[in-house]
Amino acid sequence: MNKISPPLMLAFVALAAHHAAFANAYPVRPIRFIVPYPPGGGADTLARTVGQKIGDAWGQQVVIDNRPGGATNIAAEVAANAAPDGYTLLETVLAHAVNASLFPKLGYDLQRDFTPVIFMATIPNILVVHPSVPVKSTRELIDYARTRPGALNYASTGNGGPQHLGMELFKTLTGVQLTHVPYKGAAPAHTDLVSGQVQVMFANMLSSLPLIRAARLRALAISSAKRSSVLADLPTVSESGAAGFESGSWFGISAPAKTPHPVIDKLNAEANRILKNQELRERLGAEGADFIGGTPDAYGAFQRAEITKWAKVVKFAQVKLD
Repeated sequence: MNKISPPLMLAFVALAAHHAAFANAYPVRPIRFIVPYPPGGGADTLARTVGQKIGDAWGQQVVIDNRPGGATNIAAEVAANAAPDGYTLLETVLAHAVNASLFPKLGYDLQRDFTPVIFMATIPNILVVHPSVPVKSTRELIDYARTRPGALNYASTGNGGPQHLGMELFKTLTGVQLTHVPYKGAAPAHTDLVSGQVQVMFANMLSSLPLIRAARLRALAISSAKRSSVLADLPTVSESGAAGFESGSWFGISAPAKTPHPVIDKLNAEANRILKNQELRERLGAEGADFIGGTPDAYGAFQRAEITKWAKVVKFAQVKLD
């Protein structure tokens, strides 16, 4: 068995002591939290809420840096190239796992270039239509769309995102033809959906509920496998004409690879504490968020499973970028 030389052992001890001291002092300046979507959507709301509470607890501002576009790849590339010092974080989302199979070349690798911090939450999507569309159920939408192939436009938060893949899976299961109109996030997609420029969408529950409650959008079904307690009367897509359908959005925090483990652990512990905050759970839970938490390793394992799962969906649904 090879022995570690005393000088090398001392170097390891010194490095560990340096990282521990760095983590104890961290943070000493503002933290940048990169969000891959524009302000106003569910991803932005969750990041701002958690970021503000981290900043309040540590006495340092967490600055939200919205970097929409490129199917979330722009934000990921910026974060991947940032210094691994704990002062740049990325809100990782479903699209980042999907992009591994959707794009032949990426400027980053989710597993190689990032260190998982925590799995924050999952949020189901809601199948919604503009009130001008004369349907009140998923079955009616399917029948209506089948007689008008390609006539209905559906919005998404970008190519390869949960709304895009969810609708492509829906099309595969039901045989309907809908025209894809991608946006750079939920807020601009909702703007055109509410105005009737597009007619259909799998909208994030967190950002679409106020529009549904104001009757500016009509909810048809929820994308999760089970009904939500928030909208108990709303059926699932699977029970409404697309058997086996399940989709949704998830959100976590990652840091550039080689960020010191003590810093990752400190971020994870604080984020876990925040996700148990009763006010947070009541406010965002009432909008459909299901908070997860847990260890960095658990979030990493989840990401790997998602990459595998959605690679099969992309192939099965023959999803192509517009």
